[in-house]
Parts: sequence; C-alpha cells; structure tokens
Amino acid sequence: MWRAPVHTYIIDTPDGSSVNYTDKKRIWWLLSLVNPLIPLAGLVGQHFSGSENWLFVPLALMFVMGPVLDWVFGEDENNPPEILVPQLEQDAYYRILTYLTVPLHYLTFVLVAIWVGTQSLSVWGFLAITLATGFADGFAINTGHELGHKRTRLETWLAKIVLAVPAYGHFWIEHNRGHHRDVATPEDPASSRMGENIYKFALREIPGAFRRAWKIERGRLARKKVSFWGPHNEIIQSYLLTLVIQVSLVYVFGWIMLPFLMIHNVLSWWVLTSANYIEHYGLLREKLEDGKYERCQPHHSWNANHKYSNLLLFHLQRHSDHHANPTRRYQSLRHFDSLPGLISGYYGMYIIAYLPRLWFKIMDKRLLALPHIRGDLGKVNIDPDRYTAIRARYGQFSV
Repeated sequence: MWRAPVHTYIIDTPDGSSVNYTDKKRIWWLLSLVNPLIPLAGLVGQHFSGSENWLFVPLALMFVMGPVLDWVFGEDENNPPEILVPQLEQDAYYRILTYLTVPLHYLTFVLVAIWVGTQSLSVWGFLAITLATGFADGFAINTGHELGHKRTRLETWLAKIVLAVPAYGHFWIEHNRGHHRDVATPEDPASSRMGENIYKFALREIPGAFRRAWKIERGRLARKKVSFWGPHNEIIQSYLLTLVIQVSLVYVFGWIMLPFLMIHNVLSWWVLTSANYIEHYGLLREKLEDGKYERCQPHHSWNANHKYSNLLLFHLQRHSDHHANPTRRYQSLRHFDSLPGLISGYYGMYIIAYLPRLWFKIMDKRLLALPHIRGDLGKVNIDPDRYTAIRARYGQFSV
C-alpha cells in the first residue's frame, strides 16, 4: 500500500529531551500546484469530447467542489512546535512549491489565450473559460503575496513576475507597505466595513489601493532622489512585463484578445477584492491617545482552518498570524483559539459575500459576538453610510 512520504523535524532540548514534529500535510501541499492549472481541465475536456460544456467544469471545480471538499475534510488546528519552526522554514521543499506556481500560472494563461485565439467558441464557451482563467489567475496574486513578503531578491522578483499575469503589479508595494500599516482602520481601502457590501467595497478598494501604491512608491523614490519614471520604480517593472505579454497576445491572435484580457484582468482583481473583503470585515483597531492606532492584534483578522482551501492557498486563511508575522512562511503559520473564525474556507465565503443579504445575516451577528467586541459598536469599523441603520438595528445587541 502506497504511503505519502513524510519528513520529521527533531531538535534536542537543554534538559536532554527531544522535540519532534511531522507535517502530515507535507505531500498534500502539492495541491498548491494544481490550483493554477484548473482551467486546463476545461481545455482537455473539450479537446477530447468536442463539447464546450467542459469549459464550465473549472468554475464548478472552484465554487462547487471547493466548498464541498472543505466541508468533507474539515478543519486543521495543528501547529508546529515553535522551537522547530526555524527548521521547517529552512526546508526548501515548501519554498520550491511557491516558485513552481509562477511558471504554472503563465502556462495556463498562455494556453487558454491560444485556445481562445484559435478555436471558434460560442459566447458562453468564451465567457466560461475566460472567467475560470480570471479566477485562477486571481490566485496568482496570492502567490505574489506569499513571495512578496519574503526578503530574498529571488522571491521579490518572482512576486513581480507572477503579478504581471493578472496585471496587478502594484500589489506587493500597496499590500506590504500600505495595507499592513493601515489594516483594520477606516483609512485602509483594503479593509471592509460592517454594512458595506462587496460591490460597494470594490469601488473603494480597487482604485484606493492603486492610488496608495503609487503614492508610496513616489515617496520611496523621492527619498532616494531617483526618477519616478525610471527603472527603479518597482511598480513599473511588473507592469512592463504585463504590457509585453498582453500586447504580444493581441498582435498574434487579433482583437479577440481584447475582451479576453479585459475580463481576465478584472476578474483577477475581483478575486483579490473578494479575499480582502472577507479577511477584515468590520474589525477595528483602537485609536490611542496620541492619535495612532494600536498595533495590529490577532483579533483584527478573520481566519479559517479548512484543510482543502488552505492547501491550495498557501495557508492564506490563517490570516491573523500572517499579519502578526508577515515574513513567516506559510507552512509555519499558526492557529490560535478564540480568534474571529469563518464558517467556511474562502471558496465558500466568496459565494456568501456575493449575496450581500446572506453575508450580513451570517457575519454581522458573528462580528458583534466576538469576545473583544461583545456588542459594542464603538469597537467596529462601520460603513458611515450605514451607521444610523446599524445603530438602530444593533444598538441593543447582547451576546
């Protein structure tokens, strides 16, 4: 009987005993390599069957199978012993997986573009595979997120390279130097507010994050006294690669690439918006007497321990530990008890978020019941346009 290979980390302690840890998910982290390839299931299916119905399969794999598998496999609250984290983080296996996802995102993007450019697809077939690829490459931003938080030159450049696929080259500047500074405050365009639906949030988050990224980079280059429009601009570096790739596709395959690229890019941005909406909904850092906000605490992020989606998303859903330790590698991110918790992994929560009435029904009471809030609306980041209505509805909320 075949058994998944395991690796045990061991360290001797000063008292003569030893501590050991085996990552039981080690082999299953390979699922992170499947995520970028999901749209190809549609191409393979259509190629062998001749039916465009296969082009809808990738969407079903993401938004039907994803939540179901999260439910089937349940949650994982296991943490590695802190004393062994340095060994775990030095294991090249985990790092290589993040490296490999970069070319896989390019492979899928280019193959789908070739398919769209050479096949006579119906409008519905075109939309199905374009939407699926846009969603899949939205998770390229997640790969850029994991790589962009690391301090090695290689990983920084890989982040810029993979962010060129969804045309979101400003992300790692905005996220690392803007969102992590302002998270869970009214000033952060990437932190959603109680009563704010995802569609309203998108209109604030996407342009707000874009403006903040350019402002941050302009300030950085001004301090270095180098040209804003020169090669040192780290946003432009990624966008130039996007320009080369996407103009080349239009040149080779013609005008059909314009709607493909437009829908693909916007859908990829929408995936990031969906994640941002979920991760900090309604959570608020306390403002101190000196006008500054308290340090970001674990209870300022929503978390999910669902095994399947965490394996595909490099533990993105253990979001509290990520904000507390941004450079910590995904395999060592920890679960903590009594933190804000989601009822499903991100695939399921996305669907709920796209239905605002359902989202508010589930999440508003869950938000107010958190131990550090306990019904106190003064501790909640509330949409100013909805403040009066929320106060009227939940002013007497009791846990």
